[in-house]
Amino acid sequence: MDGHDLLERLRGTGNLESVGDAPEHERPARRRNVPDLSECITHIVAGNRRMPVLKAMTTTACERDCLYCPFRAGRSAMRRVKITPDDLARGFMALYRAGAVEGLFLSSGVVRGGSSSQDAILDVGAILREKYHFRGYMHLKIMPGAERDQVLRAMTLADRVSANLEAPTADRLARIAPSKQFTAELLDPLRWVHELRQSSEGRLRASSTTEFVVGPAGEPDVELLSATEHLHRQLGLARVYFSAFRPVADTPLDNVAPTNDTRRIRLYQASFLIRDYGFGLEEMPFTANGNLPLHVDPKRAWAEAHLREAPLEVNTATRQELLRVPGIGAKGAERIVVARRGGKLRSLSDLRGAGVVNVERAADYLLLDGRRPVEQPRLF
Repeated sequence: MDGHDLLERLRGTGNLESVGDAPEHERPARRRNVPDLSECITHIVAGNRRMPVLKAMTTTACERDCLYCPFRAGRSAMRRVKITPDDLARGFMALYRAGAVEGLFLSSGVVRGGSSSQDAILDVGAILREKYHFRGYMHLKIMPGAERDQVLRAMTLADRVSANLEAPTADRLARIAPSKQFTAELLDPLRWVHELRQSSEGRLRASSTTEFVVGPAGEPDVELLSATEHLHRQLGLARVYFSAFRPVADTPLDNVAPTNDTRRIRLYQASFLIRDYGFGLEEMPFTANGNLPLHVDPKRAWAEAHLREAPLEVNTATRQELLRVPGIGAKGAERIVVARRGGKLRSLSDLRGAGVVNVERAADYLLLDGRRPVEQPRLF
């Protein structure tokens, strides 16, 4: 199977899962001399560069009946394809050698149980690593019902593994995927990944992620972010993805309204505050119904409540305190700490000179040498 054949068989299957480090900015990759079937290829952020990755499935057939899923059992509108591990690996290598892709994300429908489906994914990974000596990026999906030894094998082959929880609790999952077992099939594999990584003494370095489908189970944001905090702090997940529900024709939920995409963005912003900025769940600005406000990002909402009337002194604040100010990220906080070693910062110009980019966003929540900053009018 060449690269054209593989892309043709995958057409229409690759745009349904988040893969990269910035899913809200994923865009199809377009390369010359490659057929215009690039919906199967997406860019992800890897370090400081963007990498084109093939999104593939060993089969679109599935025996599970998740109520929202286009691949659900019995849905006649879905084109069912099955690609053998050898053909998938051969087609991927053709695309890799042509410069169309640099990495692979591999998933599957569930056929003859999760263990059997996981074997097909592992076979592809083994062929690429051991037959073709591919050393690039590989992300392997952990299927519902996979065994612990299979999870271990996936971690030896892949740079990243993932198991999608889909919902934050067992009760919520039952509303959208009644045949799946929340703990035994979905959460336990993520626990195994963490345990195996912790006990490997650095030999297993595969990172782990999960994804929630936002909206159809009726869950509030507080439930999603409570689960997110647990996953990051207790199971060491690198990333939690949020997919805004979109109704799919010929599914039981095709009449359910789609989820507002702004909600998805607010969940990402809050999850980054929890993962990277030291915020706790109890500090999130939830409304009375347990959701984040849509009209303002959660970091600014927190600052309005805590810093508007008690602004932070830039010259004495710790790095962790600076990270809580809108407009100041990790690099900006570091630059402030370095710059004030050379003297006090007394103006917004001093902050700009230190390398803080979003000074205007931060100004309302800061003191500079005991005074609220005043923007000096520019002459030109």
